[in-house]
Amino acid sequence: MTKQPGRVPAADSDQPAVDAATPSGRPVPAPGAAVLALLALGWLAAMLWSTREAITSAAAGITAISLSAFALPGVISAALVAGAATALAGGNLLTRRYGDGATLRFVGAIGAGMVVGLAAALAINLTYFDTSTTNVIAGTTAAAAIIGGAIAGARTAPAVGAVVTAALGALVFVVAFSRARDPLFDLFGAGDSQQSLVDAAKWVSRTESLIAGLLAGLLAFGYLTWARRRALRRDPLTPTLRWPAYLLAGAGPGLLLLLAEVIIRIGGRSLLDLASALSEADAVAQTSLGTSRVDNGIWMLFVGALTALIAFGRTLGPTHIDDDPVVADDPSAAPSATGNATGAGTGTGTGAGTGTGTGADEPETTARDTVDVDPARADPAR
Repeated sequence: MTKQPGRVPAADSDQPAVDAATPSGRPVPAPGAAVLALLALGWLAAMLWSTREAITSAAAGITAISLSAFALPGVISAALVAGAATALAGGNLLTRRYGDGATLRFVGAIGAGMVVGLAAALAINLTYFDTSTTNVIAGTTAAAAIIGGAIAGARTAPAVGAVVTAALGALVFVVAFSRARDPLFDLFGAGDSQQSLVDAAKWVSRTESLIAGLLAGLLAFGYLTWARRRALRRDPLTPTLRWPAYLLAGAGPGLLLLLAEVIIRIGGRSLLDLASALSEADAVAQTSLGTSRVDNGIWMLFVGALTALIAFGRTLGPTHIDDDPVVADDPSAAPSATGNATGAGTGTGTGAGTGTGTGADEPETTARDTVDVDPARADPAR
């Protein structure tokens, strides 16, 4: 193994060797967590307000039940993201004030999620109509916020911050994409027949999921890249995140959508059953919407993970190995017949080491000793 210039072996150094890839034991905070928390809470408030406006505008109670079932997925997804973002901001504050502690961080994350969930449930009960569906929406929203806070209690805070950023961007995109649904329906051949409408709706949903997954993967990669550069500026010995973190961050929004669907089908089962029992068309609509949400979550999971992983792979350079064997192309670099010289030229060796020979008990020889000379020139008397 060759010695690299400027590097001191650990055995010859007075200080212990420090490896930049070795974790220091202190978790890296999620940058911009306070801004993410404000944005996520604002999005949750917007979803609650839009749901309230849709329900209160319904003239009949039956229509309010149907609209509540349609609006529930958006509220649950927003509560998940808001709980996670608020818990991230609270975790950063606890780490700066009380130091590192996995238990303290997890308890604080759950506490932050509970605060968000209770506030959302209280707002729903105070502003919505006092019906049986109101309590279902409030309870399910509170549970989603608490679960989101528990997710943010993970030790790898930058990865959770990337998931929150990507999920928030994907949710905003889905709402904005609704304005382009009608032109896309015409583009995909929606006609007067029921089958053409179903086929067009399927392609519109896949297009939405594909674009949302690409956006989520790029946002996750961008956030993790920013977090890595920020951490290295503060501490050059900060360990860098490996590819599984980018893979998880890209797949995170899709996983959150699938988790939201599980929460909806468990906590909001009574509301979905009420909406499905209104008519046969409502039952078909609820089944179709549930299947579509699951498909969207799966598409976003795989597309987002693949996008973030490919973006991370493009930043990798070739691997450099320090201890590559030195191969001599010059035939003169081969050892001489005496087996003592190790250099590539004449005189003492100039190869890997600075010694002049490899034999332990044999006398040193040089290239001049091995050259045959003329006897007449060697002995003037002759």
